Amino acid sequence: MAERKIKQKTDTSTEEKIKNAARIVFHNKGFAATRTREIAEEAGINLALLNYYFRSKEKLFDIIMLESMKNFFKSISEVFNNEQTTLGNKIEQLAIRYIDLLVANPNIPLFLMSELKTQPDELVARMGMKEIIMKSSFLKQFEQGVKDGKIVPIHPLHFMMNLISMTVFPFVASPMIKGLGDLSQNQFNELMEQRKLLIPKWVKATLKAK
Repeated sequence: MAERKIKQKTDTSTEEKIKNAARIVFHNKGFAATRTREIAEEAGINLALLNYYFRSKEKLFDIIMLESMKNFFKSISEVFNNEQTTLGNKIEQLAIRYIDLLVANPNIPLFLMSELKTQPDELVARMGMKEIIMKSSFLKQFEQGVKDGKIVPIHPLHFMMNLISMTVFPFVASPMIKGLGDLSQNQFNELMEQRKLLIPKWVKATLKAK
């Protein structure tokens, strides 16, 4: 029994070491340019051991991205369902959390596009997106704002589409944006920091009833 517990602890420790190493390499080089040998070297293990735990680069990438997405949706669930904050506060917090996630995990758009293309229903179910958004305090505040004439009468999904496109697209198009502006990665990240303040202003302006 004691030996089994030690083995389980060792397995978990090794898996986490590999995943932490993979996050670093994927972040620095991107999915396409990363080789499993580089992940093994970063983790301080041999390639055979990496292949024992994770059969392919694709599987490892998917596991890491899915974990990041689950943590993120847990985070934004707190924003959507916080009854103590206003709708405006929620918009500000969502912009900040989306951008923080993507700066820390720039490969997530690639993962999302792949998953949405191949198995969209499964991704929505695994993330619990529908429950988080459609039964939230945010949605109640949004609908009340429409009834009170403070928000234009539009489907709340328009808000989500605007917010997601404003936050995610710059990361999808980052090679083009950096090329157009001759930007370093740090300069690009500075622009994203500025968008934390700009996006809520733009989104609120589109929602405000005249």
